[in-house]
Amino acid sequence: MKLLIHGRNLEVTPAIRDYTEEKLTRAIGHFDGIVKEADVHLSVARNPRVPQQTAEVTVFANGTVIRAQERSENLYASIDLVAGKLTRQLRRFKDRHGDHHHSPGHHASHTPSLAELAGEEAVHGSLVEGKEAALPSRGVRRKYFAMPAMELDQALQQLELIDHDFYLFRDASSGELQVVYRRNHGGYGVIQTKG
Repeated sequence: MKLLIHGRNLEVTPAIRDYTEEKLTRAIGHFDGIVKEADVHLSVARNPRVPQQTAEVTVFANGTVIRAQERSENLYASIDLVAGKLTRQLRRFKDRHGDHHHSPGHHASHTPSLAELAGEEAVHGSLVEGKEAALPSRGVRRKYFAMPAMELDQALQQLELIDHDFYLFRDASSGELQVVYRRNHGGYGVIQTKG
């Protein structure tokens, strides 16, 4: 597994790197080869009156993005918390997509790759190909993702795995971009363009 560790407002010392690698390897190791890459961002709040240290982990599991984030007053505690949360999310992902139906007549479920989801419009090349590296304006973070078409139920599953309040997806039937989100009082909502 490829593990990338980044620090914001802190130096990633060998002790922090070793601790993070140990905890995440143990957390992810139970999921026999599902996770190919993990991206870890460790940060410390700039405001000294807010003792907040964050560990954010994004893993790429069979073409699915799974994200966990935890904050506490101690970076090592945040790493412990995020490792536990990630283990629970990976277990949920494996239960939904694993081959846990071994009875006759059932086939092992298969999590499609991004290329399979996109069909004939498979993703070729890099998503940032032809783009020039530049610092975004202050406070803006840009992310680039392949966006294969999917059904609403698939988007809801993705929403559960990324630990955000919303998920942007391309609807399989219309091809339009839509947003599925968690409602404050429970349930989900969908934002779509008015046609």
